[in-house]
Amino acid sequence: MNETFGWTWVVVGFVSGATLGLGFDRADWLGGYDSPRRRLLRLAHISFIALGILNIQYAHSALPERLSGALQSCSSWLLIAGAILMPATCYLMAYDSRAKPLFALPILCLIAAGTAVVRAALSP
Repeated sequence: MNETFGWTWVVVGFVSGATLGLGFDRADWLGGYDSPRRRLLRLAHISFIALGILNIQYAHSALPERLSGALQSCSSWLLIAGAILMPATCYLMAYDSRAKPLFALPILCLIAAGTAVVRAALSP
């Protein structure tokens, strides 16, 4: 599941990058290079690719197999949830600053999943 999701997310990242690239040559595009909107949209684009790759790596790692069935399933779903929520909250925040508190959701999902994998790595 994580591998298929990961590759899908990488492709979505390529498409979002191509879309963002259409306006890169205009200095005032999305408020200029340093504007918060443009920064958040770039973060969303790279999060598609980076978190897609992380899901692929998770699928190929032996570490999740060291986790109990419930914890393995939970960490798998948390990685997917974090990967979905990260670009979604970036897009929301780019257009509505009131969405800023939502940014904690993907971070918490990813920290929880990463902690489970580290726990597996440290267990004998």
